[in-house]
Amino acid sequence: MSLESMFAIKENVLIVRLSGELDHHEAERLRNEWKDMIYKNSIKHVILNLESVTFMDSSGLGVILGRYKEVLQLGGEMVVCSISPPIKRLFEMSGLFKIVRLEENEAFALETLGVAS
Repeated sequence: MSLESMFAIKENVLIVRLSGELDHHEAERLRNEWKDMIYKNSIKHVILNLESVTFMDSSGLGVILGRYKEVLQLGGEMVVCSISPPIKRLFEMSGLFKIVRLEENEAFALETLGVAS
C-alpha cells in the first residue's frame, strides 16, 4: 500500500494528513511536497494527523524530524495528533515526543495553536 498525503491550511497552520505506509519508498516524495507547502504559503505551525498511517519506518521519522527543524526555524511548533498505538510506540522509542507535542485530535491541536477550528 502506498502513502496518500493531503494538505490543508488554516490561517498560518499547515495540516498534514497522512494515510497508508510511510516508508523509504514514499519518504522523498512526501518530503518534497511538504517542503513546498511550507515555503509557498505563510506557514508557521504544522499539525501532523497520523490517524490513517498503518506503517512507518525510520525514513518516515526522518521526514518528520526534518520538517520539525524547518518549522522551528520559522518560530513555530509541530503538533502530532490522532496517532495509532503502533506509530505512537515508534515515536516514543525514537524520542520524538520529547520535541513534538501530541494532542488527541486535529480540532484540539488547532485550539492549542490559537486557531479556531
